[in-house]
Amino acid sequence: MKNEPFSLVQKQFLVLESWKHIPNIVAGFTTKNGGTSDSPFRSFNLGLHVNDDVNKVIDNRKLLSSLLGFRTTNWVCSDQVHGNNIEKVTIKDAGSGVVDYQTSIKSTDGLYTDEPNILLTSGYADCVPLFFCEPNKKLIGVAHAGWKGTVKDIAGEMIRKWQLTEGINPSDVYTVIGPSIGGCCYVVDDHVIDFVNNALSQKDPRPYQEISKGQYALDLKRVNKLLMLAAGIREENIIISSYCTSCSDNLFFSHRRDKGKTGRMLSFLGWKQEK
Repeated sequence: MKNEPFSLVQKQFLVLESWKHIPNIVAGFTTKNGGTSDSPFRSFNLGLHVNDDVNKVIDNRKLLSSLLGFRTTNWVCSDQVHGNNIEKVTIKDAGSGVVDYQTSIKSTDGLYTDEPNILLTSGYADCVPLFFCEPNKKLIGVAHAGWKGTVKDIAGEMIRKWQLTEGINPSDVYTVIGPSIGGCCYVVDDHVIDFVNNALSQKDPRPYQEISKGQYALDLKRVNKLLMLAAGIREENIIISSYCTSCSDNLFFSHRRDKGKTGRMLSFLGWKQEK
């Protein structure tokens, strides 16, 4: 795919090639392949909350850990609720939610840190993974943006929180919008479109097309890009993946395509600094 920021380097995950120039960064997005889970989670399911065999999920997580060279004891996982709450995490939070979903960072869809050797993770099966990086301050963040989190402007919330608590300039932030369901496969009704319209400025182009009465093909990636621009991120600092999780049946789980019975991919982002 031309200008695609992610590259498949192992059957288990894609690497965020666009950020490989940033020293010691580990960033990417997993696939559904190369693990131990059985159908309908076949095979590299990394979600603990989808009624898969927990031991197989943990084995899959251990495999990813070994492939990335990033111990699971240094991962941080959150309890995602389709909101816009964002939490800063430190090494004290390492291990949260890795082997037991109940220990995840509660009611949180965005995580960030300025510490090395923490791997931020977030789970997906169609929703939009957002990656954030301010290299000068070594701030990194991930956010989970389904349609609800998107219209609650979780992308803008990350930037505003960084401005308020970390003193960053939005123009110094780099972002990537990762693989998710695309407008080609994501059809919603007036209820969702009303929220989208309320989240956007009147001058913004509409990121959807009406395909039949009251039915719209919605591009959630474009919505997040528009909200990032509104938060002050430069357009040249926003990169969008062309992967559609629903179309790419050979690579990804898809909640909509698989009718709700499916596994989860992980986005991951960390600074790897050997001691």
